[in-house]
Amino acid sequence: MATKARVMYNFDAEPGNNELTVIEGEIITITNPDVGGGWLEGKNSKGERGLVPTDYVEILTNGGKDQFACGNSVADQAFLDSLSSTVQVNSSLANSNNQGDILAQIGYIESLNQSPPSSSSPSPPSINEVSSANDPWSNWNTGKSGNWDSSDGWGTKSEGSSAQKNTSNNWDAAFGHPQAYHGPAAAGDDDDWDEDWDDPKSSPPTYFKDVESTEAGGTPRGNARAGGASMKIPLNKFPGFAKPGMEQYLLAKQLAKPKEKISIIVGDYGPMWVYPTSTFDCVVADPRKGSKMYGLKSYIEYQLTATNTNRSVNHRYKHFDWLYERLLVKFGSAIPIPSLPDKQVTGRFEEEFIKMRMERLQAWMTRMCRHPVISESEVFQQFLNFRDEKEWKTGKRKAEKDEIVGVMIFSTMEPEAPDLDLIEIEQKCEAVGKFTKAMDDGVKELLTVGQEHWKRCTGPLPKEYQKIGKALQCLATVFSSSGYQGETDLNDAITEAGKTYEEIANLVAEQPKKDLHFLMECNHEYKGFLGCFPDIIGAHKAAIEKVKESDKLVATSKITPQDKQNMAKRVGVMSYALQAEMNHFHSNRIYDYNSVIRLYLEQQVQFYETIAEKLRQALSRFPVM
Repeated sequence: MATKARVMYNFDAEPGNNELTVIEGEIITITNPDVGGGWLEGKNSKGERGLVPTDYVEILTNGGKDQFACGNSVADQAFLDSLSSTVQVNSSLANSNNQGDILAQIGYIESLNQSPPSSSSPSPPSINEVSSANDPWSNWNTGKSGNWDSSDGWGTKSEGSSAQKNTSNNWDAAFGHPQAYHGPAAAGDDDDWDEDWDDPKSSPPTYFKDVESTEAGGTPRGNARAGGASMKIPLNKFPGFAKPGMEQYLLAKQLAKPKEKISIIVGDYGPMWVYPTSTFDCVVADPRKGSKMYGLKSYIEYQLTATNTNRSVNHRYKHFDWLYERLLVKFGSAIPIPSLPDKQVTGRFEEEFIKMRMERLQAWMTRMCRHPVISESEVFQQFLNFRDEKEWKTGKRKAEKDEIVGVMIFSTMEPEAPDLDLIEIEQKCEAVGKFTKAMDDGVKELLTVGQEHWKRCTGPLPKEYQKIGKALQCLATVFSSSGYQGETDLNDAITEAGKTYEEIANLVAEQPKKDLHFLMECNHEYKGFLGCFPDIIGAHKAAIEKVKESDKLVATSKITPQDKQNMAKRVGVMSYALQAEMNHFHSNRIYDYNSVIRLYLEQQVQFYETIAEKLRQALSRFPVM
């Protein structure tokens, strides 16, 4: 008898990835439980087949009873099986004053059946299906005191909306998120960690399906991985996250003095990052297929060349993924780090997919090179400039041991500006929140309209022109059957007019790739950026609320007056960082949208001029009588 499974959480399939949309409570038939990478293949009651995350279903035995008495899912059982090894790994951390990790792991087991896991889906639902449940903006402005323990004013929850993030992060750390790097413990010393699936026989996703995933925000990976903007940081693997959240920075008795200092100056438009004297870009090119394990595993490798050194290095997609994780862990509390292009379950070696992925990797690297803080960071420079395998591995492990991560990144920032008043700090934070939320709505609207226009230009509209063309040619054929000698020129002219309309149909179908594509890609990038802001703003709001509580904390002797002053000063540093990032964001936004809309209009003008010229040529064959 076929194995049945009950769906525990809603899952929206992404077009082009062979996934299956399921809803909570639905019973599906498992057709292939061994797909790998955290997926299984199932079939719903309608006979539709597709991939579903294993941690979204629970196996049922005959009679509809759960296979596990405790009601655990497949992934839950895997977690319990690996618990002993997980605790053993974490016991070594306990000797380094990180005992809280073990307690967090144990406490997490009890919550497995109470909250849905983080999806391992490559991307979130499409824009038309976004709801308050998975919209990153629905949670960023929660209750002011909701981020802290009300019992004593000092909780163990992370900053902003990170209480929810920790759950998903622990889930990823326990089960091996297929898109996340899990550190040397999971990878081994041979750097052989692999996230690739092998299915070269699958048909490639069509270009339009790729636009649909673009329009969905990509991340999903677009909104920072699986279905939201939460920063997917495996907290228990990085030293800086072992302690509580925002108070780790606000109340640190003495901040470390890192080698990398991030300066903030006041320019013509307010606080800004200090830009390097010379800029550079990175060219992503020459994708080549490689293999290992005697051809059992295949992958695509890209050549990266920094324009300031003209030296080339080779990286696979998983290396980009590692860099994304490191940048997110180190800078994600202060700087929006957009997600990489989505992973692909099938069709990874098809030419169209490789071309699209390389284009998006190029855009991502250009964006990182353009940022004055990220481009100058040690981890980013090492990614571009390592000289051999040994240097790559050494730099990689050094980056993984970096303790200046999370909120502690603010400890490296030195604003060359006076301290800010708390009211002004709060006003700046509110202004950033309102603008980014409004822009997020505007970007989603343009993506939705663009998707609809794309469908029309590649579907109904060309067909209408083709119908006109065929109808005209059919009419010319009928006229020719009359046998009248004096209408040859007219019939030929009508035939050519029909062919012109067929040519116009082809032009209409191809035009979106020449103009709308770039506008959609730009919006896709900015949707990824904007999806990061709810967490960043949430962290700032949490810090502001903590400073507001400082008088009460001083009165109850939980902090000293000096601690209160330090808190106010450090929140000011955070505000300067937010303003500096927004000035960088605005300058790039103005440049990008000016460029992409100008390109769109230029291509549209050329498109209609081409159509007009073809119509003039057809018109010239009809004499004035």
